[in-house]
Amino acid sequence: MAAETGDPASAGEAPESRQQNAQEEKPQAKDQKPAKPDQQPKAGDAPAGGEKKLSNAELKKKAKEEKAARRAQAKAAQATQQSGPAGQQSQGGEAKGGGKGKSKQDAQQQQQQQHHHQKPGQRVVPVAPKEVKPAIPERFSHLPVARRIKTTQADKDVHPSVLIVGQYMATFEMINPTERLETTLLAFKKVIENYTTPQGTTFSRHFTSHVLSPQIVYLTACRPMCFSMGNAIRWLKLQISKLDIDLADSEAAQVLCTAIDQFIETRSTMAEPIIAVKAVESFSPTEVILTYAHHRLVELALLLAQKCRYKIRVIVVDDPYERTGLKFAKWLSAKGFERVTYSTDLGGLRTHLRSATRVLLGAEAIFSNGAMYGRAGTCDIAVAAKEMNVPLTALCETINFTERVATDSLTYNEIDPERCTEEECRLLFDTTRPEYIDSIITELGWSTPASAAATLRKLEEL
Repeated sequence: MAAETGDPASAGEAPESRQQNAQEEKPQAKDQKPAKPDQQPKAGDAPAGGEKKLSNAELKKKAKEEKAARRAQAKAAQATQQSGPAGQQSQGGEAKGGGKGKSKQDAQQQQQQQHHHQKPGQRVVPVAPKEVKPAIPERFSHLPVARRIKTTQADKDVHPSVLIVGQYMATFEMINPTERLETTLLAFKKVIENYTTPQGTTFSRHFTSHVLSPQIVYLTACRPMCFSMGNAIRWLKLQISKLDIDLADSEAAQVLCTAIDQFIETRSTMAEPIIAVKAVESFSPTEVILTYAHHRLVELALLLAQKCRYKIRVIVVDDPYERTGLKFAKWLSAKGFERVTYSTDLGGLRTHLRSATRVLLGAEAIFSNGAMYGRAGTCDIAVAAKEMNVPLTALCETINFTERVATDSLTYNEIDPERCTEEECRLLFDTTRPEYIDSIITELGWSTPASAAATLRKLEEL
């Protein structure tokens, strides 16, 4: 029968024979695939149920339409499972737009589907998680913020000792700018000691650009450098450029390491006690000193004054965010200071200024125009002291002087990474204009804000 239906000559077959063949064939199911060409009935045959018989061309066309419909339905179902359109409601009534309504189970199903459609031998490339950066208001986007960089993401040329210093700075384990300066230079000493000049070049020409620069870039990425670190790095680069090109690596390293030790000794270690002595020399025996939070130079000056048997009363106004003044006030009481007054914030500042005879503040840096860079809140104290005619003295090492100029707190500053959102953020420092400062005491002696530029010129001659 199959051979007869596929033969064109069968068109002339008797009607009785064709009717018998049509009754023997079962009606084709709707979802059943069409029979092969050699098994399909002829165009003139009619089904047993009296329905209109379809031709071969019509049967093929119908089968193609059903197959296309099934494919379209399968694609639509797969697309719905992977991601729904924006605004479409899930079974729980939550919107799927933007993928925010996906549950953990949906994500697992999607991973299973991707794995199912993966070709044999095809490698699955994991998607690296995006780096989460702190949100910063747009108006403060020009200011830097400290961030902890994983050691695996650092440049391969960064020395292990520098990696450790960067981690400490990023987590604010080292806050004092002088301490940050000393630690950085000591880490650079280890870099110099472990350095070997490549063949075909010299120490002075290769070390700065190929070895020292990656260390500086890494430290700056962890946390913006303080002004003393910038001054020390410029000094170190100058010392490297002065090296004789004929010096052996061991001799060049010895020269630089000795110079670094002397720099730390003269510009940092010896500067602090000298400043304390000169500050006490300006005190009267019965001073009432108001200070803000805690600063290393203020601590040394007050301790020296007590050893000199000055009967000094201390008022500590604390930083409401970090509370370093509370620990300082307790330390003063433990050291034997008879009267120590503690204020939790700036709310009672003017009340305390009425009884103060001097405001003593530690500076993070001094700009060439005489402005003072200090802990956030320093400017508020300086302005209130000026209005109430209380003299203000700033203590600062000359290594923290900078040739830069600032008149506001947004030119140079740093954002607190712990208190920062898209709507608001806290600045770590502020700038006090020179007219609110009466005197500046450094290891070179007593000076005024107007002589800051002269102090910088004097340092260049040393």
